[in-house]
Amino acid sequence: MANTAEQPRERFTNFTPYEMKKGEEYMSAEMLEHFKNLLLQWKQELMEEVDRTMHHMQEDAANYADPSDRATQEEEFSLELRTRDRERKLIKKIDKTIDRIDKDDYGFCDQCGVEIGIRRLEARPTATLCIDCKTLAEIRERQTGI
Repeated sequence: MANTAEQPRERFTNFTPYEMKKGEEYMSAEMLEHFKNLLLQWKQELMEEVDRTMHHMQEDAANYADPSDRATQEEEFSLELRTRDRERKLIKKIDKTIDRIDKDDYGFCDQCGVEIGIRRLEARPTATLCIDCKTLAEIRERQTGI
């Protein structure tokens, strides 16, 4: 069987990094277009993976006589479905991010309002917090367990 238990890809790596032009304003129309295209391409890849999963599960579903084989197949399908569920949630996040781009509300920290930064957004295009606010949130989470 194919590698079915892989994590949804949190990092989209098949793109050309954006190079700011001298004097270019942060989150210019070109920059927003770059990130929108990146997100649309990432979403397309995730959707294609969903299709592959559906075909894989339909084609490979077998009624094994051996209980161990049946259990193995059910576990593989369960892992695959959990992965697809995480990807479904990621697709929703991508859609929300695209909506933020369309509303000119992309690239700035939701907590402090500073620029998130091009390289951080390329590493995590759905980021809504700058690295400082995200670090503080993670520290708070570790300390409080919330």
